[in-house]
Amino acid sequence: MTFLVVFACTTAVVFALKPAIAKAPAVWYALAAVLVALYLAGTQGLLPAVVKGAVFLLLQKGMLPVALFAVVMFIGVFSRESRVRRHLAPIRAELSIIACILICGHVAAYGMSYVPRVLGAGALNPFVAAGLAVGVALVMLLAVLGVTSLARVKARMSKRRWKSVQKWAYAFFALVYVHIVAMLLPSALSGGAVAVQGVAAYTALFGIYAVARVSRAVVDGKRLPHEVGRKRL
Repeated sequence: MTFLVVFACTTAVVFALKPAIAKAPAVWYALAAVLVALYLAGTQGLLPAVVKGAVFLLLQKGMLPVALFAVVMFIGVFSRESRVRRHLAPIRAELSIIACILICGHVAAYGMSYVPRVLGAGALNPFVAAGLAVGVALVMLLAVLGVTSLARVKARMSKRRWKSVQKWAYAFFALVYVHIVAMLLPSALSGGAVAVQGVAAYTALFGIYAVARVSRAVVDGKRLPHEVGRKRL
């Protein structure tokens, strides 16, 4: 259940820091990069225990970046007139970029851990193998979505093409869930309490998002003809 706590805290912090993020996004990108550097230093035993514990909690299993990605995705399930969407929509791209930077630490650390095992033809649990395969797909999607979230790149793309590319965010978010659950299942099926709780927490959050996203699509679909007709009048 730790992830749900991280998600709740992340949401609150994003709301509070929205003006600061909108005013100076580059500062937050730099801070995210520093946090990744600290995490990687911690993997080499170069951090004090207290600092390492805090940094590892947020980045080792990707909890903070996944929480940020979740915030970005949940913004889209609110109506355009809602206070939540109006408050946070202006920094969706910035939050995505911060999350992309932060997840690099997770990718680097686990890549260094699993690549030698894969290259050495070491035996991998089928769920873990599937999770790693999904992880590779996620890295490729992450690169595309992250780059096209940059303001300079977006400005050079047509609006239609940019929206088409960004729609892959739905596939990315769905695959994030598949990757996480696949990596947790071996331990969960063995009775690991933490893993079982993790699967339950992620399933709850991603499930709520899926229902909310479908509901928003249905509402928007019903509203569109009426709005078009009203504009014609």
